[in-house]
Amino acid sequence: MKAKTWIFAHHFDGFPKDSDFELKEEELPALKDGEILCEAVVLSVDPYMRPYSRRMETGTVMVGTQVARIIESKNDKFPVDQHVVGWFGWRTHTISNGDQVQIMPHTGTLPLSLGLGILGGTGATAYFGFLEICKPKEGETVVVNAAAGAVGSLVGQIAKIKGCRVIGYAGTDEKCKWLKELGFDYAFNYKTTDLKKTLKDAAPNGVDCYFDNVGGAFSITVLDHMNEFGRVSICGAISGYNDKTPATGPYPFETILFKQLKVEGFLVTRWLEQFPKAFKEHMEWMKQDKLKYREHITKGFENMPAAFVGLLKGENVGKAVVKL
Repeated sequence: MKAKTWIFAHHFDGFPKDSDFELKEEELPALKDGEILCEAVVLSVDPYMRPYSRRMETGTVMVGTQVARIIESKNDKFPVDQHVVGWFGWRTHTISNGDQVQIMPHTGTLPLSLGLGILGGTGATAYFGFLEICKPKEGETVVVNAAAGAVGSLVGQIAKIKGCRVIGYAGTDEKCKWLKELGFDYAFNYKTTDLKKTLKDAAPNGVDCYFDNVGGAFSITVLDHMNEFGRVSICGAISGYNDKTPATGPYPFETILFKQLKVEGFLVTRWLEQFPKAFKEHMEWMKQDKLKYREHITKGFENMPAAFVGLLKGENVGKAVVKL
């Protein structure tokens, strides 16, 4: 059995380039007792891959999760034809001993790709990152940036389910239109509007919860508009991921101090054992038509780098996946 892999060939200098990746083939050995052979069905591309790459060694397989089908097994816990979610990276076939492999949640007639989105790490990120850190209360005002992305779109909907007023920011008018369809109270194109003015108009009484995917100057402005004892969940900092030199100031520490803000970053693996709780609630909300999703699908394993770069440039609406 041959496996195709995308190798992390060079550390990124600014936006990733095609030459930073190398497509290779490798011959896989026969299975040993306790091992399984998995064939990728759909792979995830995510913003975290960009900062995570700084700690990777060149010559290794690019990181990432995938939904895969077991095509051969010598492990009783993982039968043939079972679908799993695995931390396998950008590869078509993987031999695993079952570590870092989870049985795919039953999705019924829904697509398997949801195991990477609303019923996967993306969904858990939105659920726990918002509810556990921001702890929203009914009637509070919530701001979400990168709101048309996989995580942000879910956070805004969960905030509405919890009875909050939600203000979303995205990068195109089309994305903002979708946010309004999802039930966001306000949706602004941050590229064509004045952030300070939109916050003043949409949140005249200030912001209570801020779910931040962007960082940078955008977040400095939002923090200035927050209420005392506001809560900030730091999920990402995509505005700076491709900077060649680190951004400098202004710094928000005085604002955080005098507004007595709670600002907390997180990695969703903190709640790994509780993921089923989030997925169960998400399924219920979907059945009630309270939680909706959209996928940005790229076809073909050969297009993994293009899908990744497109994600970093904001080309996706909803969860970005690559289907084989």
